[in-house]
Amino acid sequence: MCRCEDVTLEELERAVELGHRDIESLKRYTGFGTGLCQGKGCLVVCAEELLARGGDPAQGITPRPPYHPVALSALAGIDPEWEGL
Repeated sequence: MCRCEDVTLEELERAVELGHRDIESLKRYTGFGTGLCQGKGCLVVCAEELLARGGDPAQGITPRPPYHPVALSALAGIDPEWEGL
């Protein structure tokens, strides 16, 4: 279900059985959506699985800023030594 964090369908099913019936609680318990893609590759499929098992994915997940401040140029992959044309 989540390639970045190696979360399997069985782990999601178990989490729902344990009472994690909203997407934020499911994310915190399993760790899906916390890897490199930040949920871009797994959020929809995990929400669909939660909905199929009677949970409520409507509220969404709480976005988190980077742990350490990051310059936008670093996120964009721009060389800090480049001064443009």
